Amino acid sequence: MEKMKAIVYNKKSYPDKLVYCDVDKPVPNDNEVLIKMNSVSLNAADYRSMKMGLIPKRKIFGADIAGRIESVGKNISLYKPGDEVMGDLASYGFGGFAEYVTAPERSLIIKPDQVSFEEAATLPMAAVTALQALRDKGNIQKGHKVLIVGSAGGVGTFAIQLAKYFETEVTAVCSSKNVQQTLSLGANNVIDYTKENFSNQDKRYEIILGINGNYPLLAYKKTLTSDGTYVMVGGSLSQIFKSLLFGWVLSFGSKKMKSLTAKANKTDLELLVKLLEKGIIKPVIDRRYSLDKTADAMDYLKQGHSTGKVVINIGPI
Repeated sequence: MEKMKAIVYNKKSYPDKLVYCDVDKPVPNDNEVLIKMNSVSLNAADYRSMKMGLIPKRKIFGADIAGRIESVGKNISLYKPGDEVMGDLASYGFGGFAEYVTAPERSLIIKPDQVSFEEAATLPMAAVTALQALRDKGNIQKGHKVLIVGSAGGVGTFAIQLAKYFETEVTAVCSSKNVQQTLSLGANNVIDYTKENFSNQDKRYEIILGINGNYPLLAYKKTLTSDGTYVMVGGSLSQIFKSLLFGWVLSFGSKKMKSLTAKANKTDLELLVKLLEKGIIKPVIDRRYSLDKTADAMDYLKQGHSTGKVVINIGPI
């Protein structure tokens, strides 16, 4: 069996659970393609799945992928060897932290030539999450006032840009070090959480995205307009569980408290790629690592202070 390098989850390994080693190179079935990986980005979904014991069958994480197709199964009609593709494998067993990965064709779209592999790998989960939170859960409309709590990470940086694309007034909450970046992405106002609390202000918002932090649900509800919507996208695990448990109770009345579990969607991803090509959105890449340093990259992301996407580059970007 041919071998490849990969990052394999081993809960007994010390100090890191993510081990760089040789594993069998995957073989695509009739309904899959084999992709030679170029770039993969990290998401909170990776480390949260580890924490909750939701381990992929092959024990290889990594959902947001970009690479070149090496071979295809006999039932594949959309793609051929040599095609450059990108996609989200979170619903298909992960597998991106490796030199090669297999994927069903429904999980992929063609990567445009003018979009780099590195840029492509930042989009699938983070940008789709931001889009679905604003558009589908928040029902975003031109002129809305939008509050983005946790504006500096992968989802937050895309959320600012998408909220501006929908012609809204954006207020973002971040730390002092991220104020300038947040303004440069288009935010109209920035609240530095180290100096002030958004819930102590009089301003009210039609949409609030809770991406990072651990604020009380009642603080979010108080800060909404009379018919506003709060969308829980991330944050501490305790905040996520509280939103799931109590959000529906707090939604009685005109103010709505919602949670989003983003779903991979090829149409949404194709829209986002078009916006990227037009320069309407751009990925913010905080740090880049090589495949053998994936454990270090994950440790950094888990600290919760990334100022954009964290990317693993495996081949030419």
